Amino acid sequence: MPLLRSLRSLLLVAALPLGAQSADLPRIIAQARAAAPPVLPQPRRAPDLVDVTRLDPSLRLDLRYATADNFLHAQVYTQAKAFLQRPAAEALVRVNRDLKARGYVLRIHDAYRPWWVTKVFWDATPPASRAYVADPARGSIHNRGCAVDLDLVNLADGQPVSMPGDYDEMSERSHLDYQGGPAEARQHRDLLRTAMEAQGFKALAEEWWHYDHASSPEYGVLNLAFEAIGGH
Repeated sequence: MPLLRSLRSLLLVAALPLGAQSADLPRIIAQARAAAPPVLPQPRRAPDLVDVTRLDPSLRLDLRYATADNFLHAQVYTQAKAFLQRPAAEALVRVNRDLKARGYVLRIHDAYRPWWVTKVFWDATPPASRAYVADPARGSIHNRGCAVDLDLVNLADGQPVSMPGDYDEMSERSHLDYQGGPAEARQHRDLLRTAMEAQGFKALAEEWWHYDHASSPEYGVLNLAFEAIGGH
């Protein structure tokens, strides 16, 4: 884990309410699993979540929430899989094809996220830091299966390329308009943005790695376990 990410994770864990990083976390998870998602308007499309690596096995995965390498220091995903609604998944495959022609491949950090995990993030985060996590009362685009967090890997050596800041870093270096740091890192960030926007994704201004697909308003907030999604 890069030093900056390690320091940020330690600071976040230290800032959690007393016990949330150990004794409280199982309680928070149990309560979130038992809770019901918000009642929202009926979605226009039925869910059609797809394992993106089945569409394109060349996509790389680094799913931090399927490990303890995250701000909770706990595994919350039961499988290291990336699911997206089919229109978003097919668009991502087109992005990856375009980038491979330029010498890069996409690496996914997060995609579909069950609603209960969003509630865990919210409940385990102190109010002063909740600007960085989604409000479970509204659900998130990740819960709809139309958001993806990702970066780039160099095909020549198989190594992640430089970016202005680390994935999930909570600082101005994560902003799309950040102009500091090496020019090469900003070029990689901008290349990713150009490729994603060409296929119907919209960047999040505060997080260079986060993209929402244009189909997101069509789908509802989901709380499906990964095991219930199926193999398609």
